[in-house]
Amino acid sequence: MSHLTIDLSMSLDGYVAGPDPSQEDPLGAGGERLHEWAFAAQSWQEKHGHEGGEPGPDADVIQERLDATGASIMGRKMYSGGSGGWDDDRNPRGWWGDNPPFGHPVFVLTHHAREPLEMEGGTTFTFVTDGIESALAHARAAADGKEVHIAGGAEVAQQYLRAGLVDTLQVHVAPVLLGSGARLLEGVSGPALEIDRVVASPTVTHLRYRVTS
Repeated sequence: MSHLTIDLSMSLDGYVAGPDPSQEDPLGAGGERLHEWAFAAQSWQEKHGHEGGEPGPDADVIQERLDATGASIMGRKMYSGGSGGWDDDRNPRGWWGDNPPFGHPVFVLTHHAREPLEMEGGTTFTFVTDGIESALAHARAAADGKEVHIAGGAEVAQQYLRAGLVDTLQVHVAPVLLGSGARLLEGVSGPALEIDRVVASPTVTHLRYRVTS
């Protein structure tokens, strides 16, 4: 069975997004600073169709995740920033244009049904209205033996952790203090974690935990 992995960048004080997210600033005030380490990495640049970027441990960690992932799950707000009916969504095709950087099936948790959206580059967004376990079952079937990646946001990660469905938690801790925003582990208690790996670089610390119960 495909493992379920949470893999997100986080501030030193525990936030995965800054305060006051908007269509113009979807990661909230200061939220993009959490991902500067990734933007600079060679593997991130290549995945987004660009040249350049730095090789090294950060690029290796990103490439490892890209190679391991067969399907992703995300929340509606991460997909488009919207929350109501699709007719009122300012961003109904998502943030990433016609060729999103996933290259695999993505399952979007939402309360509002719509037909799957097939994009360029191998990404198809499927909109799941019957809960997190249904989304996981669909994602595992689509992952073809690879891992399922919870791409965000914080509320979706929390739901899967509370339900005891997560196998691996990987956080990339950036040397950033946001002070407020969306905490990754807000209201989460109970899962027992075992340190699996620590990878340090000059810009970020990659922490990987196994969820043991």
